[in-house]
Order: sequence, then structure tokens, then C-alpha cells
Amino acid sequence: MQEKEQLLTLFVDNAPAAIAMFDREMRYLAVSRRLLEEFHLAKEELIGRSFYEAFPDMPEYWKEAHRRVLAGETVRCKEEKYIQPNGKVEWIQWEKRPWFFRGEVGGMLIFIEIITERKEAEEGMRLAEMVYQGSSEAMMVTDENNNIISVNPAFEQITGYKAEEVIGKDPHILKSGKHGPDFYQAMWKSINEAGKWEGEVWNRTKDGMEFSILTKINTSFTADGRVFRRVALFSDITEKKKSDELIWQQANFDTLTGLPNRRLFRDRLNHEIRNARRTRLPLALMFLDLDGFKDINDTLGHDMGDLLLKETAERLKSCLREIDIVARLGGDEFTIILSELHDIGRVDRIARHILQQISRPFKLGEEMAHISASIGITLYPQDALEMENLLKNADQAMYSAKQEGKNRYNFYTRDMQELAMYRMRLINDLRDALGEGQIEIVYQPIVEMKTGCISKAEALIRWQHPTRGLINPNDFISAAEETGLITSLGDWIMQEAVNQAAKWRVQYHLQFQISVNVSPVQFRNDNINFTTWSNYLEKAGLSGDAIVIEITEGLLLEASDKIKEQLLIFRDKGIEVALDDFGTGYSALSYLQKFDIDYLKIDQVFVRNVAPGSTDMALCEAIIEMAHKLNIKVIAEGVETEEQRSLLAGAGCDFMQGYLFSKPLPADRLDDLLSKGVGLTPLQ
Repeated sequence: MQEKEQLLTLFVDNAPAAIAMFDREMRYLAVSRRLLEEFHLAKEELIGRSFYEAFPDMPEYWKEAHRRVLAGETVRCKEEKYIQPNGKVEWIQWEKRPWFFRGEVGGMLIFIEIITERKEAEEGMRLAEMVYQGSSEAMMVTDENNNIISVNPAFEQITGYKAEEVIGKDPHILKSGKHGPDFYQAMWKSINEAGKWEGEVWNRTKDGMEFSILTKINTSFTADGRVFRRVALFSDITEKKKSDELIWQQANFDTLTGLPNRRLFRDRLNHEIRNARRTRLPLALMFLDLDGFKDINDTLGHDMGDLLLKETAERLKSCLREIDIVARLGGDEFTIILSELHDIGRVDRIARHILQQISRPFKLGEEMAHISASIGITLYPQDALEMENLLKNADQAMYSAKQEGKNRYNFYTRDMQELAMYRMRLINDLRDALGEGQIEIVYQPIVEMKTGCISKAEALIRWQHPTRGLINPNDFISAAEETGLITSLGDWIMQEAVNQAAKWRVQYHLQFQISVNVSPVQFRNDNINFTTWSNYLEKAGLSGDAIVIEITEGLLLEASDKIKEQLLIFRDKGIEVALDDFGTGYSALSYLQKFDIDYLKIDQVFVRNVAPGSTDMALCEAIIEMAHKLNIKVIAEGVETEEQRSLLAGAGCDFMQGYLFSKPLPADRLDDLLSKGVGLTPLQ
């Protein structure tokens, strides 16, 4: 018996499994080395000791199992958690069975297996299956022959194919045909050499719709290096591609005309400069600005203006080769890049063709519109080597074309650069001129024909530059308009004119008026409020008729709500309005009634050539007669001879101004003239 127990103990002790042997009182008789190692226990702490003493916190179902085993049953547990003495959690399976001696239960054997690794592997498999089935990313598994052996639901949803329709087939059933052989050769080269590939692919769904995917392909190998499986993971990026394409389109193309915008134009110009440097073939850069577009936009509306711009884009493209680039920078500004010019003379031909195309009538709804274009041209490498200098040159050439009468093209010259520098310095000096007292006002008398009285004067601006001397208003007024300085300049002129009118009304004539020219730019400025000018009048104690606002015919043609509103402010305050340079512009008679004009000023271009029986005399007579029938008074400008005065007075002209009476004078010198009573009826 003792020998048998020793043999049994020896067997348990050396068993390759985790085994413990107990007597009927659940005292340890033997434990295997495997059990001691797995559960970090010491044999001397267990042998002879009660199982319940060693594990006082054992669950009740263990005790129940012990009772059943000692009654002769075998009890198995599938799996459960066990906390090691060191705190580590393990998964175990155990089996408890009785051992017999002479037909009686001698005690219990416990066989324990630690299944933590298997449990974790199973959990990983379940998790992987859950991810595989529930992933929004499509998954496809192929065998070593590239036949599909498994796909997940996302694959079915994206491709439209059910699993049973693709199992056993080659993935090429998804090919869209958008990729050539080179694409797939490069893909398989990477898969075969590196075991993986990643990129974008265009595929086709079961119903023939093309879709774009971002895919990753990975290969699993056997121990001997052969292909076991390939797994492809992909997501549908079709909408993202469309969205990216839309964003790129919006960032690089003009939404109205579909032409490249400023951003893409600069990128293309840089590219063409590099290409020209490489090929040693010149290129031409054109800047094109539409003449009269604002008038179309303001009179016919922005919708018609948009139609005109779209048609302009089409006409420009029709004048160019496929390799040439036309872009819209914004508004009515376009640019053209003529690259790889084997014949420079071609630039002239294209420019003339463009002018002809733009000059053709535009049908806008029920209206026919006419515009022209001004084009500036610069050449690479003749004029400049860098992009910014080319852009500056083309802009200067275009500005020169505008200044020279529009509907023309000018090539860049060095003189333009000098003129641009002069203009830039002029603008910089103009910013300081007002504050430094360089700007002054002169007044040209306006004589009333009935009485011979000087009852009016026109305020004219002069700039006495400290180093350049007297600067012609034609040179700096346009610069002031372009830079916005005209707003502060015009406000200062109005304030000075109001103060001078107040002085002369007190000293010489109760109804003395001063005319002030107002730029169209001032009317368009959203920041200007003409009610401020009426405040100047109120502060000086004057009624509105102390001031006459002189405007141009072009301003009336704009006929915007803002201009109507501003003119209404003048009318409400009693400020009269004169239409300057009448006859040189559009002369639309409907505007004379619509805007309630008080004075027409006949331009000196007609006055200069008046003679008995002349066409200019007939025109002046017609203007005077028409104005009087509309209850509008007439002022003739530029009267320099007695014959001109006599002829115009005989035609009924109400007022005249010109060198025959006086050149423009500073306020103090006109003050002297008025104080002598020249041409005036003295105050009673």
C-alpha cells in the first residue's frame, strides 16, 4: 500500500499537467511540478495542508463540486477566471474526479489547464470577426492564386456584388478600365516584391457605376515563404474626390466664366516662364480691361453684365491656340499667356483679332450692347525675366492704352516704367499735399449776360508742388480718384467753397454762387455722406443755392439707386446741379428731366469754333433752345473772344465764363476784382 501511494505520488509529482491529489479530508497528498510552476506555489506549503485552509475564499460552487466528487462523480468546469497570488488574472479549465482504493473513494484528483493564451486568441478572433463584419471599410481576402475567398458586408455594399457572386473569382471583375497596363504592372511589382501596395484605384460596381477607392493590399506568407493569403482593405472616396475636385475647381477657376482665376493664372504663368527659359522661345503676357463695362453693368444690371463677361471669355478663347491660356482676374479684367512664340508678329495679329471680336455687338436679352477693350502687352525675356516684373509691365501698358483713348493695344516700353514711377511718386506726394498747404483753390468768374454782373464763380483746384511747381489738375485728379484721396480732397474743397461763398454774399452779392466739381468716384464711395456738405452750409448760415454741384453726363447714365439718393439730397437742401461739358458725352435728353438739372454747361470744344453759319454755332443754338424749353439755364465755357460772346449772347445764352472775362484767380485777387465793382451792380 505504501509502495502504491509512493508510486501514485511520484506519478502526480512528475505529471506534465497541473495535477493535485487530495485525501477525503481534502488534504494535499501530492502536487505536480507543473501546477506549482503555473500557480507560483511551494510544495512544502501545501502537502498535508487542507485545501480549504490554503484557499479560504474559494467559491461555494467549488465546495459543491468537492462534495459531488467525494460522492463518486466527475465534475468538469469549462472555463473561469483565476487570480494568481501575484494578482495576475488567468483563465483556467479544471476537471475534478475521485480516486479509488479497494472500491472506495480515497480522495480527489484535480486536473487544471491554464487557457489564458487560447482564450485571448479566441477573443482576438471574435474581435477580428466583429471588425471584419461590422467595418465600414470593405475587406476582400484572396488565396495564393488571387481568387476571392471571403468578402465582408461593406464590400457588398460598396460594389453591389453579393459574396456568393464573387467567391472564387478574380478581383479584376471590378476593373473600371480607367487605368492602363502600366498602372497594374507597377501595383503587382510592389505586391510581389514588398508584399504590399497602397494607392487610389477607380473600380466599377456591379451596375456599371465608376467609383474611386483608397486601398491597401497586404500579403500573408507561409513558413516557407509562399503566398498564403492577400487581404485588400478599401474605402469609397468617390464623394471625397468629387468634393476635393469641387474645392480645387473653386480655388482655381472663375465660377462665372470657367476660366482660370488669379491664383491658377499666377501658377500657370510661373510654369510658362520656366518652360520658356528651357525652350528659349519667348512668351507674351497680355492684360485686357473692358472699356465701358461699368456702364453696361449699371444700366442693364449685373445679370446682363455677367452674360457679357461669359460671352467675352468665349470670344477670347476663340482667338487663341489650345496651348495659350486666358484667365479672368476679377471684374472685367482678363489676362492671356501666349507661349512658345516662334513668330513674335503673331502677338500683333492676336491683339487686333481680340479687339475686333470684343467690338462686335453683344446681344444681352433684348438689348444690344457695345464695348471695347484696352490691352497691355509685355514680352519675355525681352522686357523682363521675373513674373512680378512681367505683371507690372503688362499692367502699365494696359493703363497706357486706356489713357490714349481705349480700344487699342500697347506694347510695354521703358518710358511707361518711367511714367509709372512718376505717377507713383505723384500719388505719394499728393497724400501729404493737403496737410502741408500745397493745395489751393482758384475761382473763375461766371458772368450773367443780362446784367453783366459776376454773380457766380467756378471753384478750381490747383496744386503748387514744392519742387515740381504747378501741377496740371489733369495729372493728379485721376490719381486722386484711383487712390480714394478724392474723397478727402473733395470734402476740403466744399468746405472752402462754402466759407468763401458766405464771405462774398455778405460783401458783394446776396445771391452769389460758387460751382464745385464733384467726381463720379465720390458718388460711388459708400463711405461718403453728402448731408455733411449741407451741414457746412447751415453752419455758415447759407441756403442751399449758395452752391452749385457740377457733375458729368456719364454719372447720370449710371442711374444707380445710390446716385439717385445723393442727387435727391442736393435737391432737398436747395443745392442746384449743373451738367458739365454738355454735348461731349451721351447727351441723353431723358436724363435732363429725370434728374431735374438746373444748368447746362456748353463745352468749350463747341464754343471755340462758333462762327456765323458754322455747325458748332448751330449746335450751340440748338442746345440753348432745348435747355430753355426744359426750363434749364445755359452756361458757355471757354469764351475767349468778343465774337464768341456776341454770337452766344445773341442765341440767348444765360451765362459765360472764359479768358475774355477773367482767367481763374485766387480768392484774394477775385476779391479785388469784385471790390472794384467790375461788371457788378453795387449793393444798395
